Amino acid sequence: MKRCVSADSCFGNYLEKRGDVNTAFDRFEDQSVKCGYGQHGVCCRLCSNGPCRITPDSPKGVCGATADTMVSRNFLRSVAAGAACYLHVAESTASRLKSIATGISPLPLRSEKSVDELAALLGIAGSSTNEKAGKIADAVLADLYRPRNDKMELVSKLAIPARVKKWQKSGIMPGGAKAEVFDAIVKTSTNLNTDPVNQLLHCLNLGISTGLYGLAMTNLMNDIIMGEPEIGIASTGFSVASPDYINIAVSGHSHSIFAGLIAMLESDRGQQIGIDAGARGIRIVGLTCVGQDMQLRANASGKNVFVGQAGNNFTQEALIATGAIDMVISEFNCTLSGIEPIAERYKTKLICLDDVAKQSSALMLNDEKGQELKLAEEICIMAAEQYRLRRDQITIDVPRHGYNDVVTGVSEKSLLKLLGGNLNPLIELVKNGTLKGIAGILGCSNLAAGGHDVNTVALTRELISRDILVLSAGCTTGGLANCGYCSLSAKELAGPGLKAVCEKLGIPPVLNFGPCLAIGRIEIVVSELAKALEVDIPQLPVVISAPQWLEEQALADGCFGLALGLTLHLSQPPPILGSPIVTKILTEELVNITGGKVIVEMNPVIAADKLQQVINEKLAALGIGV
Repeated sequence: MKRCVSADSCFGNYLEKRGDVNTAFDRFEDQSVKCGYGQHGVCCRLCSNGPCRITPDSPKGVCGATADTMVSRNFLRSVAAGAACYLHVAESTASRLKSIATGISPLPLRSEKSVDELAALLGIAGSSTNEKAGKIADAVLADLYRPRNDKMELVSKLAIPARVKKWQKSGIMPGGAKAEVFDAIVKTSTNLNTDPVNQLLHCLNLGISTGLYGLAMTNLMNDIIMGEPEIGIASTGFSVASPDYINIAVSGHSHSIFAGLIAMLESDRGQQIGIDAGARGIRIVGLTCVGQDMQLRANASGKNVFVGQAGNNFTQEALIATGAIDMVISEFNCTLSGIEPIAERYKTKLICLDDVAKQSSALMLNDEKGQELKLAEEICIMAAEQYRLRRDQITIDVPRHGYNDVVTGVSEKSLLKLLGGNLNPLIELVKNGTLKGIAGILGCSNLAAGGHDVNTVALTRELISRDILVLSAGCTTGGLANCGYCSLSAKELAGPGLKAVCEKLGIPPVLNFGPCLAIGRIEIVVSELAKALEVDIPQLPVVISAPQWLEEQALADGCFGLALGLTLHLSQPPPILGSPIVTKILTEELVNITGGKVIVEMNPVIAADKLQQVINEKLAALGIGV
């Protein structure tokens, strides 16, 4: 049977061995014939006169919509959906922070230091840690719920002044984030906005609230609830799932929703439930981004509970087919629908904690504020019952897979600590030419850009060989870690300058920032670099790439990067090529608005050439590193 390939050869070999399990790698080949109209964004099904599609013989829809209108409308609607997803996570996290701060939830705030630092950044005062934490939550929620014509107050505190000034001048400063999403949906409905420029500006507006609230602010609030990241050594791959334990796999993006479960499993009571079932205890295995978030903060919460990150989104079906997973808990997206028949076959219990992630065969449990520990105990008991039910009825086959020397826990704060308290050592390495620049390899994994993680790995290898330091966040990190690029030994793949830096600092050439939410952390690092050099972000020798972007959230992430003024590389174009206007704006004219632009290039070597050229131009303009 023909099957999509993976950059992770060990994982690919396991898939070949397990031909009895239908996964996304099989279904991708079944769906190999794509709709050209959909790929170019020139189809519309908003009304009963359609679906309409643009062709040379029919250049307008029934309503008169042109290709430019269709493409920009479809693109804005997708970006709005992606922004909504991230804002849902930010809202959920702020609500939990509020419930803990006010004593409704019995959970601790694990980092008082994070409370003090964030309160100072936002200009919030209080007589106690809990009071300040509660006011932080209130400020975030107030901004999310503002009317659209009421600008969000925290934007100017979270972004550097030069960017805020540029956004104000360009008319893309966001009002209340949820209202902006709401009106984007209104704007893209039948016979409403037909202006592609207006709609693209709205995309940038949504990108700002996505990045500053859905990404950066969510991280900062999670640091308070779950503890700050610390650089350390961790394990990845299927081998983290030990058959001796009850294994609960977690999938989603909202780390704090698992605060109660982690607290329960850190207690004697939680582990005793597993021991009483005949196991050595209960452990958590990371699947998608929330697992990478747990790995990021494992030294602060769940150190002896979280065993490692198994892989990124497209490894989950095969992981369940090993038989080692007793329960999967989903609280947000990236949980593939394809796990349901596999979970049924291997008697793996599926649980959902948020109805936005409800799967048809999963049990929905109510995540009620104040009842987190009760819910966690219920989950542990259910997992133990599932362990008793299934373990003598299935065969467990966990391949040797992954690495146990992955450097993790990198954040804007832990990186500063590693560098001695400021970014000057990193800046000096760029100024003296030891490092040729910095690239963010961000976002999703997909199967379309050459195969699972194929383009991500190829581009990353090309960049580090050119002495370009890579910062990774998202499912890209899951793939790169499982292919060895986040391990210290990967320094051998780096160019001489970057290799020397790796040896001196004890780091790999790819810095593992963790989940896709950590794109917000990389933005903080970039902003601090800009402040240190006294320039605006578009002037920095920094580029970003989402080589294997997958979904609507990735489009919202990309709009954030473009609003920041960064050059964004994509291996595959979003569905915009049917509109000459939209394509030209994003690839050529946007640089005159925000400083950002899009480069589309499938070939990783040519893509690296183009990104390096952008970096070199930035260095030359600054008069450094050349």
